[in-house]
Amino acid sequence: MLSKKASCDSHGQNSSYFLGWEEYEKNPYDQVKNPTGIIQMGLAENQLSLDLLESWVASNPDAAGLKTNGKSIFRKLALFQDYHGLPAFKKVLVETMAEMRGNLVKLEADNLVLTAGATSANETLMFCLADPGEAFLIPTPYYPGFDRDLKWRTGAEIVPIQCTSLNGFEITADALEEAYERAQKLNLKVKGVLFTNPSNPLGTTLTVAELDHIINFVAKKHIHIISDEVYAGTVFVSSSFVSITEALMKRNLENTELWNRVHIVYSLSKDLGLPGFRIGMIYSNNPKVVSAATKMSSFGLISSQTQYLLSQMLLDKKFTRTYMSENKKRLLKRKEMLISELKRSGIACLEGNAGLFCWVDMRHLLRDNTFEAEKALWEKVVRVVGLNISPGVSCHCTEPGWFRMCFANMCEETLRVAMHRIKVRLVDVHRTRTARVKPAWLSPKWVKLLASFIESWLKLQ
Repeated sequence: MLSKKASCDSHGQNSSYFLGWEEYEKNPYDQVKNPTGIIQMGLAENQLSLDLLESWVASNPDAAGLKTNGKSIFRKLALFQDYHGLPAFKKVLVETMAEMRGNLVKLEADNLVLTAGATSANETLMFCLADPGEAFLIPTPYYPGFDRDLKWRTGAEIVPIQCTSLNGFEITADALEEAYERAQKLNLKVKGVLFTNPSNPLGTTLTVAELDHIINFVAKKHIHIISDEVYAGTVFVSSSFVSITEALMKRNLENTELWNRVHIVYSLSKDLGLPGFRIGMIYSNNPKVVSAATKMSSFGLISSQTQYLLSQMLLDKKFTRTYMSENKKRLLKRKEMLISELKRSGIACLEGNAGLFCWVDMRHLLRDNTFEAEKALWEKVVRVVGLNISPGVSCHCTEPGWFRMCFANMCEETLRVAMHRIKVRLVDVHRTRTARVKPAWLSPKWVKLLASFIESWLKLQ
């Protein structure tokens, strides 16, 4: 017999986001071994610049070989390390975070907590900030994994901040208040607002106005902010990204009560393309949060070998600056390719400026404006077209017909195959079927009635 926690279904694995992964894993596409398989477009992974990382490792054998000036430090790294992490690694991490934010913010290594990926960081913050049954407000659409990451083990709840396509899914003051009121009606105590910036799945950065709405709202309600900024380094034009720290500093809110209720989640999984290394972190100005999160981090530590290797890489400022610049160029080029190919098939995307995905508008391909129709279209895309994409309902989107498509986890040729499948197996088929359906007013019955009406009208003239 298992515990209630182990046997409950609150882990969110029954979401279409995860079900699509299951279908993919049964029949994964391979250009040579399985060319008819399902292409994975549901994985926000950056493979476009791995060659740059591989080149650096090859050119720096000491780092990869756990050496310093040719001398092995294997014994030092292999023995016990406490959960605070290697000081040199934490120092270079905050320097890297500051540089990605245009050095407009000053970050302290003592405020950083290392975790095994951003998933662990977000869950740890939930444990620190919310008791079971208390809630965080999150703008929709949001990353489907949050339903698992934030709720399953912590017992916390999520109340959506409903955003719509009418204004490009931007967060408004009214939407924040409506979500808060909805939480109160559900007898849920709201502990904070969590958002991703840049947004997953929208691929957009939050505007200064949106950040101000959030700051004003949490200041009035005396609650927390969690800003998940794991895609900060994927912004194609760096000046378009404003970190929550920068937004606070622009309003001279440093060292205020609010300043201590703002927490940032970051990782190297997206920006550096190293999800397998499990490098995540929490940055907080609140000493109590840092202390509690550091203790909790003992359940998900980063290996000393990984910390050492990446500290050496990030210390190479010439390499990291070259990497970030080239990586953004490659991401933008690939995104433009996806947008162009979809446009040729008559499919549009939300205009974005960041991320490893596009928020794709396929509402015109629905049989009707319902989530049942969205589910039917998604099942067809997965099983007939052969693509795993994430439906809007899995992201809690309020409007059926939106889908997230990832573009950086495959080679260019695979993306072309995916776009060809969409055109031939989905769009062209839809157009053909639509053309075959004659309007009701062209049926023989209506033609006869129309002819009779015209004839009667002419007699009256």
